[in-house]
Amino acid sequence: MPPIIHTSCPICGSADTRQVLSVKDHTVSGELFGINHCNGCQGRFTQNAPDAASIAGYYKAESYISHTDTREGMVNRLYHLVRRHTLVGKHRLVEKESAQKAGRLLDLGCGTGAFLDVMKKAGWEVTGLEPDADARRVAKERYGIDVSDSGSLHTLTSGTFDVITLWHVLEHVHDLHSTLDELVRVLKPGGRLFVAVPNFTSGDAMHYGEYWAAWDVPRHLYHFSPNAMRVLLEKHGLSMYDQRRMWYDSFYVSLLSEKYKSGRSSLVRALFEGGLSNAQALMNRSSCSSLIYLAVKSKS
Repeated sequence: MPPIIHTSCPICGSADTRQVLSVKDHTVSGELFGINHCNGCQGRFTQNAPDAASIAGYYKAESYISHTDTREGMVNRLYHLVRRHTLVGKHRLVEKESAQKAGRLLDLGCGTGAFLDVMKKAGWEVTGLEPDADARRVAKERYGIDVSDSGSLHTLTSGTFDVITLWHVLEHVHDLHSTLDELVRVLKPGGRLFVAVPNFTSGDAMHYGEYWAAWDVPRHLYHFSPNAMRVLLEKHGLSMYDQRRMWYDSFYVSLLSEKYKSGRSSLVRALFEGGLSNAQALMNRSSCSSLIYLAVKSKS
């Protein structure tokens, strides 16, 4: 199938866009992809990305941790060291913002099911959807959780979930607007949506430029600024009321970015650049490497 060429912004629909970067796929193919900036919503998107039927091969790398749970290599070992802490933080955030200690939770793009496992053990009724069959298999083998294909979203009953989470998932979704419509449909009135995505306005993104690992082309189809996320959620009847910083992401992304830029990993340099990015985010939360956006569905 031919690649996807956007003549307008897939986030907001504006035709006022321009290419600002050419970025290499460092994970699988080595191909170059254009990054376009939208002057309307201040978001960005990947040009010439594979369509939904053709993109699976771009995820087939042992280093793609969300699908394999691999511990091979320094970067992935460090990832696992901090993951337990971040999972506890996500659990606490969900319960605080939803004002519930239990309920029905949907995790879209749940990967190998680690977050679902934490929430299930805490007493939540969990549903996971994941497009990758290998990741679904790992979720079953490791956590005993039956995860369905993401295409099952449209079969879920309307208004049944108290909480929906997308942890670094929305940037991967081809059918962006129809998926958000479905998520709003299955979310209860007053229910909460948590969306975590990389932030290309962050200090580490500015520093690494085309080598910033969180471009992750062509797997990341969209690249969100805080304003672009607000525009997108409001288009679907959701009110974005807060955003939370993901402190560890700057270090993980910087470690990968250093390797992409110089050809070798430099833990010291990555810690310095990640720490500098976080220092900037202390003054301005909207400049954190990754952000969790909190939104609520109207009760009316």
